[in-house]
Amino acid sequence: MIRVAVIGASTMTRNLVRTFNSLPGSELYGFSDPDFQCRRVMAGAYRGIRVTEKAAELIEDPAVDAVVIAGGTGTHHPLALQSLEAGKHVFVEKPMAGSLAQAEEMADLAAATGRILMVGHLMNYHPAVELLKSLLDEGQLGDILYIYTVRVNLGRVKRDENALWALAPYDIAVILDLLGRMPRDVSARGACYLQQHVEDVVFVNLRFSEGVIANIQLSWLDPCKKRLTTVVGNRKMAVFDDMEGAEKVRIYDKGADYRVDFQSYEEFLTLRNGDIRIPRVRMVEPLLVECQHFCECIAGKSRPRTSAEQGVNVVRVLCAAQESLENGGEPVALA
Repeated sequence: MIRVAVIGASTMTRNLVRTFNSLPGSELYGFSDPDFQCRRVMAGAYRGIRVTEKAAELIEDPAVDAVVIAGGTGTHHPLALQSLEAGKHVFVEKPMAGSLAQAEEMADLAAATGRILMVGHLMNYHPAVELLKSLLDEGQLGDILYIYTVRVNLGRVKRDENALWALAPYDIAVILDLLGRMPRDVSARGACYLQQHVEDVVFVNLRFSEGVIANIQLSWLDPCKKRLTTVVGNRKMAVFDDMEGAEKVRIYDKGADYRVDFQSYEEFLTLRNGDIRIPRVRMVEPLLVECQHFCECIAGKSRPRTSAEQGVNVVRVLCAAQESLENGGEPVALA
């Protein structure tokens, strides 16, 4: 049994506590948060676990095998370093750090100590995203032309971070995983409507090699909740709509075909409207898959799919987007 201690108080923290408590391969050993009310609730809901105000007490406890950190981006770096130095495996929520230097320091220490450092890029474990990845790997969509994502809603306005840092890590991690490479440059534009110096709406553009581009639309000031990922290839196109109950992925046999031996302008380009296929997606809770994978990595059965390296790359893109945001959308080169 892998004894897990969870640090932090948030909606995601409560879900992590619930999930690790239910996994057959893990034991929820302890919980820490400075908020008394939160500790009281957790102690009542999960009797027998060690509940403490001070995270260091759990980190230094020799009975703890792994530390799960989900107390806000500002806490990730110091708690992860402390946990790795204490010989613990670490699961850290996204984004793994608030700066590239911090993220790289965390990854370097994990490598030096030989401990697992996995980043909570939840959407990478979604069965629909795994299906998209298999479609791309198998070449069913052809050469990828562009990808765009939409992550908007009305609410959950934050004061300590903008929409870029709060929402974009999900989509950046998915795009990097689907394409298997880093963008050449990043640009971003946004606006502050509800609070000064906190962007509520952000548009991020990523340019990759071979002409591939990606766009990410982010907002917590929108009339509709949307969670969309669209992948356009030169053979077929696919759409993942996470707001759909059952038909989450649709594959469109659509595209534009060019003729070399055309005689007229009308023959030069023809649009193809073929069938729409809706594959069955076997739904499993992504968080359950993610936490189970973390335990398997600790047991030596697998290597982290959302590794420290991927976490560093996501932070690298976030920092470039933030720099561009602060400079009026000026592209920032990454390669």
